[in-house]
Amino acid sequence: MKIAQVRGTVVSTHKSPNMTGVKLLLVQFIDESGQLLPKYEVAADMVGAGINEWVLVSRGSAARIENRYEERPLDATIVGIIDTVSIGNRSLYSKRETERFEPTS
Repeated sequence: MKIAQVRGTVVSTHKSPNMTGVKLLLVQFIDESGQLLPKYEVAADMVGAGINEWVLVSRGSAARIENRYEERPLDATIVGIIDTVSIGNRSLYSKRETERFEPTS
């Protein structure tokens, strides 16, 4: 698995019939210091992730293990929304801290 941040949505009106109903998000991968990497990927969202959230992305054949996704042509699937990331005794990310500083609609 890799850690990424949800950066946007992807809408495709013409696609393979077995992709109908699959929510697609654009994710940007994050390095071990919490910095965004230049690599983006489109991932199927299984957990209801939102823009700017840090997520766990499963890639390759592991992206299709979930029952309802096993017959879909997926290379990347969001399998979790991250609450916290710590390295040693240093906090790298906290969803709660991030939410405090984001404007509400």
